[in-house]
Amino acid sequence: MNSKKLLVGVGAIVMRNGLVLLGQRIGSHGAGTWALPGGHLEFGESAADCATREVHEETGLEIQNFTPAPYTSDIFASEGKHYITLFVVGQSNFGDPVICELEKCAGWQWFRWSELPSPLFQPLATLHATGFVPNGAA
Repeated sequence: MNSKKLLVGVGAIVMRNGLVLLGQRIGSHGAGTWALPGGHLEFGESAADCATREVHEETGLEIQNFTPAPYTSDIFASEGKHYITLFVVGQSNFGDPVICELEKCAGWQWFRWSELPSPLFQPLATLHATGFVPNGAA
């Protein structure tokens, strides 16, 4: 049996005042890296719908004004996973992010796109390396 998996993820580039929201991952692949809110695309769900759901589940924030961003293709060989990650950019204009999934995130922080922390979760690192800059990013 082949245990390798192809998965589709969504990364939500949540913007506020030119800053982007990142959380430090714990308890799963990529533990210790900084990542966008996001998760697995569910059957029949659009990338924007997935981003809305995941951002709310993970941070308690509401986002709107979505624009599509590039996608990445990343292989996590040690876990036998190949992720296609669809990125979307959305705005969050009020409220403070809350750690809603204590087993998955050590905390949320706002960063300038030009000064992202390291290490970055692989799909975000791949996206950042392309030179992509979200509209309105500092």
